[in-house]
Amino acid sequence: MNAISESPVKSPASNTDMRKILVWDVPTRVFHWLLVLSFGGAYLTAESESWRLVHVTLGYTMACLIGFRIMWGLIGSRYARFSAFVRGPKAVARYLGALLRGHPEHYTGHNPAGAIAIVALLTLALAVSASGWATYNDIAGDWVQDIHEAIANVMLAIVGIHIVGVLLASWLHRENLIGAMFTGRKWGKPEDGIRSAWRSVAVLLLAAVLAIWWIQWQSAPKSGDLADRPISTKAGDHDRDDD
Repeated sequence: MNAISESPVKSPASNTDMRKILVWDVPTRVFHWLLVLSFGGAYLTAESESWRLVHVTLGYTMACLIGFRIMWGLIGSRYARFSAFVRGPKAVARYLGALLRGHPEHYTGHNPAGAIAIVALLTLALAVSASGWATYNDIAGDWVQDIHEAIANVMLAIVGIHIVGVLLASWLHRENLIGAMFTGRKWGKPEDGIRSAWRSVAVLLLAAVLAIWWIQWQSAPKSGDLADRPISTKAGDHDRDDD
């Protein structure tokens, strides 16, 4: 069981049996912040012709990151595995009910509500990457671009909900969950911590991302050819065909 405490008032640090333990391995943390960078950067550069190569590169990066996270969710460290945090509807309903009452259970890893957001974001990231690739390569017509834009906007909304949930849980549990995704450490029982940070895997992940960026830069088409391809991920960009 990952549940530790049901009290939102007392900090986990007030429990003498609790201490800061390693929960998030380095590959999970590197993936998380690279995904933030990739999605945020791709969304912001969606309508800029001069930043089109950056947009496409970040889209490919995001697709590769999701592939890694799926693999790491199967063979990674304890709290990175899907089996450790993906739970059924009853567990989610119980957690949300306790959250609304102001007494949510404390989980060493992801809580059930956070797990829903994570699975949704992974699924949407795959969909937005696939539709972006199809749009960039002019496959299946303009409807794919519409889907691409819609998925990106839905994903942005889920990101917003996820951030609000993290801030709320941090306040109720008196624990900095955002900081934990930088340090990898949360309050928990000593025996619940993971033994290895898996830094070597994180280095390989970073090397793979840098390789993707280098390959994209080296094989980039001429600016004129690149500008002819529609890649917008934001709604309301359909008027350009009439210009």
